[in-house]
Amino acid sequence: MIRPIFVGLIAVSLIGLSPIIRAGYAAQPEPEVVDGVAAVVNGDVITYSQVRGLVGPREKLLRAQFSGEELIKRIKEAREAALQDLIDRQLIIQAFKKENFQIPDHFVEERMHDIVRTDFGGDRNTFIKTLEAQNFTMGEFKKMETEKMIVQAMRSRNVKLDLVASPAKVEEYYKTHREEFTSKEQIKLRLVMIPSHASDGEAAAQRAMAEEIFTKLVNGAEFDRMAQLYSEDSTRENGGDWGWVDRKTLAGPLEKAAFALETGKISHIIEFSGNYYILKVEDKHGGEVKSLEQARADIEKKLIHDEAQKLQEKWLASLRSKAYIKTF
Repeated sequence: MIRPIFVGLIAVSLIGLSPIIRAGYAAQPEPEVVDGVAAVVNGDVITYSQVRGLVGPREKLLRAQFSGEELIKRIKEAREAALQDLIDRQLIIQAFKKENFQIPDHFVEERMHDIVRTDFGGDRNTFIKTLEAQNFTMGEFKKMETEKMIVQAMRSRNVKLDLVASPAKVEEYYKTHREEFTSKEQIKLRLVMIPSHASDGEAAAQRAMAEEIFTKLVNGAEFDRMAQLYSEDSTRENGGDWGWVDRKTLAGPLEKAAFALETGKISHIIEFSGNYYILKVEDKHGGEVKSLEQARADIEKKLIHDEAQKLQEKWLASLRSKAYIKTF
């Protein structure tokens, strides 16, 4: 007896499937490569043209970004990932058939109508011409869409839909990933830099100059004016203005001092790497941390997603372990 797979799962599978013009169907085989068998999965053959068809858009992007040995490495990795994806898809389709499930014809027809309406403005003739231009028959295209629906439905079926993230796991994640819930912290910084010239025996004199500048600043001198007069940093002409600075931009000791300053305050003299620094934070923003309650929904969503991924991978690993798979 043939069993129709759960209607709810098919409905899920109709959401977000790529149209004909997207990655799965966009690339045609490269003319210089002869087709052949890339893998055998329980007797079903996966061809090199299928691999190239899946990886084509990714390869095009890689060729625009890399060259030489790095390009060769990246393309190899992309093709291996595409082949593994095709192997997993074939295993899922085989599992579907073994369970004697079926996709009702009206779901497939519904999907065809959605594609024509969404991607071709309801023009079926343009849709058919596009298929022909990409060397697909309507039957072949329906088969591919059906298989995509099968994969989506089977993936959904084999992951519990009632997954929950326990309060303890949510709290643990929050404690160990605080940076994810902290807004980007920045300071608006000015600085004066006085080199020590220690190798010339002028360290004491340069330190005295830094102390004199610091005293003037404490007594109300304009920071930007002091930077223009005395600083030997590259921002001297701009009054020592570094603009908005993120964490991990400055060297450790300077970052620690700068981000600890209150708005409008001036640091003491900081000796670092053969120079004397005086810092001023003119403004700051960010650094606020979401409370656990504010972050709870996002954490729960992530934990449930991660658990679903683990369950899917466990299920796929089980299918692989029972299968005959040979790659070439």
